[in-house]
Amino acid sequence: MIKVSRLNGENFVVNCNLIEMIEANPDTVISLTTGHKLVISESVDDVIQKVIDYNAKIASTIKIIKSEV
Repeated sequence: MIKVSRLNGENFVVNCNLIEMIEANPDTVISLTTGHKLVISESVDDVIQKVIDYNAKIASTIKIIKSEV
C-alpha cells in the first residue's frame, strides 16, 4: 500500500499491486485494474518511487523472515 493525496489534500492509501497505468494530463491519474481511476496530487515519478520503496520493504521483510527460518 502506498499513501497518496487527493487534489484537496486528503490522504488515502492505494494497493499498488492494482495499479495498471499512471498518466499525467496535467493532473496525475492512476488507473486501477478494477476500472477505478484516481486523481492525485503527486507526480508520476513520485508514485513510481513510492511503489519502488514499498516493494523494496516487502523484499527486505521476506529476506529477513527467510533468514530466521
